Amino acid sequence: MDNASPSLFKKFTRGYTFKVLMLMVLVLLLLIPLNMIGGLVKDRGRTAASAESEIMEAWGKQMVEAGPVIVIPGVKTDEVLTRTEKEGEKVQIIKTPFTLMICPKMLDINAVFKTEIRKRGIFSVPLFSGTLVLSGSFDPSMAISQIAPNESVSLNQAELVIDLSSQKGIRKVNTSSWDNDELFFQPGNRGHSLFTRDYPGLSGGIYSVSTRFESGGSGSGIYAVLPDFENREVKFNISIDIQGGQFIRVLPIGQDTHVDIRSDWGSPSFQGAFLPGGSVITDTDFSAEWDISYLSRDIPLFLKLYDGGQDYTDSLFGVDFFRSINTYALNTRAVKYAILFLIVPFLTLFLLEIFTKKRIHPVPYLLSGIGNAVFYLLLLSLSEQIPFYTAYLLAALAVTLMMTLYSRSLLPSWNKSWYMGLVVTISYVLLYAVLNAESYALLIGSVGTFVVIALVMFLTRKLNWFGED
Repeated sequence: MDNASPSLFKKFTRGYTFKVLMLMVLVLLLLIPLNMIGGLVKDRGRTAASAESEIMEAWGKQMVEAGPVIVIPGVKTDEVLTRTEKEGEKVQIIKTPFTLMICPKMLDINAVFKTEIRKRGIFSVPLFSGTLVLSGSFDPSMAISQIAPNESVSLNQAELVIDLSSQKGIRKVNTSSWDNDELFFQPGNRGHSLFTRDYPGLSGGIYSVSTRFESGGSGSGIYAVLPDFENREVKFNISIDIQGGQFIRVLPIGQDTHVDIRSDWGSPSFQGAFLPGGSVITDTDFSAEWDISYLSRDIPLFLKLYDGGQDYTDSLFGVDFFRSINTYALNTRAVKYAILFLIVPFLTLFLLEIFTKKRIHPVPYLLSGIGNAVFYLLLLSLSEQIPFYTAYLLAALAVTLMMTLYSRSLLPSWNKSWYMGLVVTISYVLLYAVLNAESYALLIGSVGTFVVIALVMFLTRKLNWFGED
C-alpha cells in the first residue's frame, strides 16, 4: 500500500497532464517579468515626455491661438427700490461693469511653419517656427446697436486682444495695421481667455501622455489699444512670428473663418472640432484649408462678459506634428500581446517532446519563456537608439536564433529542432502584423489564436494524456 502511492504519484508526474499543468504555472510565473517590462516601458515613456516638456519649456510649448477680438469696457446702471424703517423708500443706484466682446466679421488665418527635431539625450521632440498672419475685418455696428438704454460703453478705451497659450512662443510682431494706423502690441490678454489652460495635449502623442498648458497663468497673449475707435467697419492685418512644439490649434472666432496651414512636415495629424475641407500631404510637406461659418459653432458674434473670459475650448481645431513611428506606443502594444506569443513556444516545445519521445525537464521550459520575455526588453532598449522596425528585426532574429539552437541542444537531431525556429519566426511575423494594423489587431490576434488552438488539438487528438505505462 505504501509503495502504491509513490508509484501512482510518479506515474502522474510523468504523464502529459502534469506537464500541461506545469506549463500553465510557468506561464503565470512569467507574467511577473512581463509586467515589470510593461512598467519599464511606461517609465521610459514618462521620461521621454518629461524630456520633451523640458525642451519645449524654453522654446514655446504647444501653441493655441484665439482671436483677435475687440473688447470694450462698459457699465450697466440699475435703479433698485429699497425700503427701511428708518429712511423709508429709497432708490439705490447699482453700477455693474461688463466687457463687450466683438468677434471679427471676416477672419483669415494663414500659417507657414518650418519644423525641426530637437534632442535631449536619446529623446527628441518636433518643434516648429514660422509666421502667423491674421487678417480680416470688424463691423461693430450690430453689437453697438444692442446696447440697452441703461448700458454705456467707452469706445475710446477699446482694445484688440489676441489670446495665446504660450507667451514664450511669441517671437515678434512683424506688421499690425488697423485701417491706416499701426497698432502697438503689449504682452497679456487682459484677462480675456477664450479657452481653458487645461486643454489636453497631443492625441495619440509620444506615449499617450496628456500634457497641460503651463503658460504662467491665464494672461498669455498680446493686446493693443485701438486709436480713435468708431462704430464703423475696419480692416486689420497682423503678422506674428511664433514658435512652438507638437501641435497648433486655432479658434474659428470670425463670422466667416478661413484657415490655411502649411509646413514642411510629412506626417500631420488633423485634430479638433473641424477637419480640413481640403489637404495635400506628401512625404516632405503638407497644406490644409478650413472654411468655417459661425452657424457651425457655438461662438456668438458678440457677447457681454461680467466676469473673466469665456471658454470655447470645444471649438478648437488644428494639426499635430505627428511622428509616424511612435516608439513607446508600439512597445506598449507589443507587451500587451506578449502573453499570447509566450504560450506558442511552450506549446511548440511540448509537441516536440511528444513527437521525439525525448523528455524535457521543466527548467528548459522556464528558460525558453524567459528568453521570449527578453525579446520585449531588447525591443525597448534597441528602439530607443535605432528606428523601431530595425530594432524589431534585430531583436526577433536574436531570439529566434537563440531558441532554435537551444531546441537543438535539447532534442536528438535537427530533424525536429528546426520547427522551433519556424514557429518563433511565424510568431514574430504575426506580432509585427498586429503592431502595424492597429485597426485589425483584434481580428489578427483572434484568428491567430484560433489557428494555434486548432493546430494543437489536431496534433494531439490521439495523444494518451495519462502518459505511457
